[in-house]
Amino acid sequence: MRSFRPIVLVFLSSVPLFLASCGSAPSDRKNQMVVSVRDQKMLLVKEGKPVKAYSISTSKFGLGSQNGSNRTPLGNHVVAKKIGGGAPKGAVFKSRKRTGAIVKPNTPGRDPIVTRILWLSGRDSHNRNTFGRCVYIHGTPAESKIGRPASYGCIRMKSNDVIDLYRRVGVGSGVKIIRGSLDTTKAGRTYYARRGGKLRANATRW
Repeated sequence: MRSFRPIVLVFLSSVPLFLASCGSAPSDRKNQMVVSVRDQKMLLVKEGKPVKAYSISTSKFGLGSQNGSNRTPLGNHVVAKKIGGGAPKGAVFKSRKRTGAIVKPNTPGRDPIVTRILWLSGRDSHNRNTFGRCVYIHGTPAESKIGRPASYGCIRMKSNDVIDLYRRVGVGSGVKIIRGSLDTTKAGRTYYARRGGKLRANATRW
């Protein structure tokens, strides 16, 4: 028995380091993103106050959490991983690894994942498979399609916008995907009121 105690102690002492390496560092509890499928908008909310809105694109196949459906899942999520920090705008990712290619916005025939990736994890019973489905918030070169459903389940953003969002939020920040308009939420109503009414399609700052 004595010969095994040092091994057990070493293993237990290494647990905090192991957890830290797996991303269990302090989570971002200040920021939340509210994604409106109806508006095709994402509102960034910090400590309950609206900060900025971005035009986005959800799935062209509709809403749902079924495996293989290519649909955007509704409900509560968190950012589980951030990938691509420091990559140039338009950098192409395949299986979350950079390929070395760079694609300009609206390049004909090209529709890869580019620039940044925020990998989502579901927190509701119906969307627990979101992480396994590889549903991301990510950049797209198909920027002309932003503002209408056009993705394969992910939430697409323009490269400049996803770079901006990436630097503002951390792992653990909340992402709530709703069917209705942003003005059905308290933060959304506050955002609209400060802008004097309905959110303009291309306006992303106060």
